[in-house]
Amino acid sequence: METFITIIAGILFTTGTYLVLSKNLLRVILGLTLFTHATHMLLMAINGLKKGAAPLLGEEASAYTDPIPQALILTSIVISFALTAFLLVLGYRTYMEHKSDNNKQLRGNEDE
Repeated sequence: METFITIIAGILFTTGTYLVLSKNLLRVILGLTLFTHATHMLLMAINGLKKGAAPLLGEEASAYTDPIPQALILTSIVISFALTAFLLVLGYRTYMEHKSDNNKQLRGNEDE
């Protein structure tokens, strides 16, 4: 299962790289979003599938699961959601100001 998740994360990284290298600002934002999703999947694949009880005090279990990878993925999801929201607002504001989302047009002329 970890191998399948790693392959899917690699496909997401490849697609994200293709989108980040495009001229359209919205595609760049979507590519960065795909990077964050691929990172979440890699964190899950690195953790692996662990079987055991919840790490609660007072319970007698032979094996416990590690809560640290789950906390890291949850923190990463929250941060990527905030970053995606900020980039979408920034892209919308840029489009409203310059009436274009082409990165070459937004760069300006060499004379400026």
